[in-house]
Amino acid sequence: MTAQHTDGWLVVRIRDGDFEALGELYKKYKALVYRTALAITRDERAAEDILQDVFLRVHTYADRLDETVALEPWLYRVTINSAYTWANRVKRWFYLLQDTLDHLVMSPQLYPEATVEEQEWRQMIQQAIDALSPNHRVVIILHYLEGLSLKEIAYVADIPKGTVKSRLHYARKKLRKTILEQERRLAPEVAYDFT
Repeated sequence: MTAQHTDGWLVVRIRDGDFEALGELYKKYKALVYRTALAITRDERAAEDILQDVFLRVHTYADRLDETVALEPWLYRVTINSAYTWANRVKRWFYLLQDTLDHLVMSPQLYPEATVEEQEWRQMIQQAIDALSPNHRVVIILHYLEGLSLKEIAYVADIPKGTVKSRLHYARKKLRKTILEQERRLAPEVAYDFT
């Protein structure tokens, strides 16, 4: 049984008042929704609230969901919209990839120099991502953090595939430029002549 077929059957069961079906969908997609909400809000409590809100919407709007269409893109769309609503309401943006990058940091006791360097890189990348517009941030998150294809991002963000390509191109270009500028500030060329 395909995931789409299983999801559709669960949606039909939810329409009939079966809360166990909602629980099954929750178990299946809670990590995806939470991870996406956390990447956008950078706030664990907000991500937990959004997670609950998304599945409350699944229950509330089950009669409007098309059981023949995959549920995952709809969940992404609702999660992203809820996360941006939260971010606009509290008017703050957090670092989007901090948790993802934290697992890359080596143990400070074993390699202190590498840890400091890694922390500098992480900070540089976080600042570069923070400098992106919300439209560019969302395609970066969905493509690189969530691993969605261009077609999936287009569906989730409700924009043409060409717009996704364009936003990814300009977001990468802006990230590259910002990171190079930050590198130059952190390590200006040494003007010493040792001859």
